Amino acid sequence: MFAPPPNKQASVFAALPDALRMRGEPSEWRDGQPGQLPEHSLLEGPAFDRDGQLWCVDIAYGRIFRVSPEGRFETMITYDGEPNGLAFHADGRLFVADYKNGIMVFDPESGQIAPFLQRHNLERLKAVNDLTFSSTGDLYFTDQGLTGLHDPTGRVFRVRPDGTVDLLLGNVPSPNGLVMSPDNQTLYVAVTRANAVWRVPLMPGGGVAKVGLFIQLSGGGGPDGLAIDRDGGLAICHIGLGAVWLMTPRGEPALRIDSPSGLHTTNAAYAPKGGHEMLITESETGTLLRCEVPKPGLPLFCD
Repeated sequence: MFAPPPNKQASVFAALPDALRMRGEPSEWRDGQPGQLPEHSLLEGPAFDRDGQLWCVDIAYGRIFRVSPEGRFETMITYDGEPNGLAFHADGRLFVADYKNGIMVFDPESGQIAPFLQRHNLERLKAVNDLTFSSTGDLYFTDQGLTGLHDPTGRVFRVRPDGTVDLLLGNVPSPNGLVMSPDNQTLYVAVTRANAVWRVPLMPGGGVAKVGLFIQLSGGGGPDGLAIDRDGGLAICHIGLGAVWLMTPRGEPALRIDSPSGLHTTNAAYAPKGGHEMLITESETGTLLRCEVPKPGLPLFCD
């Protein structure tokens, strides 16, 4: 359908040190998932705080890390949970999509984590996956569980600043990463088991309409995490292919970023300074990858 985009390779920025790799330790989350998953960790959810520091999670062993500019991992908390995605609130609090516990909030100052949302209409959530904030303060998150083409009942929720919770979608076969367009008019949702990314237009009254397909992918395990640049270009982490696709706002492939090690490219985040450096979690090898992405009008390159 499209011509192959330019192909570039990322570099390894940092690797989870051996002292933090779990060996022979039980993980209920890992043991309950289909397929083969690494024993040492499962890195996901890269996010930058207001000071430009990078954070990420290990869902399999309930850990949240902060990573220095030199690539040193620091365990900020280990708790009875399964943190899957991260998003910083404008006030500095870290919101956590916790597969086991729902939406949690971690206070970096106190080091405490507490529940934020665990039920909707008195019913427990399936198992949340990822979350994102709009510029107006609305929180969007995916409730994935073990849904798929056999059970297309994954959900997408919105939590408004006043605490109102809206169910936006209830028919998604494995909703995963999600991002908001820069104009707050369109939500993009990675639908992993359908190997697709959906476009979700938001109505002025708060609902959704004319939900459609942004792009249909093939191969690998499907799209996992998403990131978006200031111009509305979408980055799609394609787990199982070891690739991140950069798409134009129109939905045309502009660049393929390849992992130098491992095929589980799970999530990506743009660095805050300039927005032209991308950090990618690669969970198969427990590494963080780095790639320079092009500025408008400049040649494509990766370091």
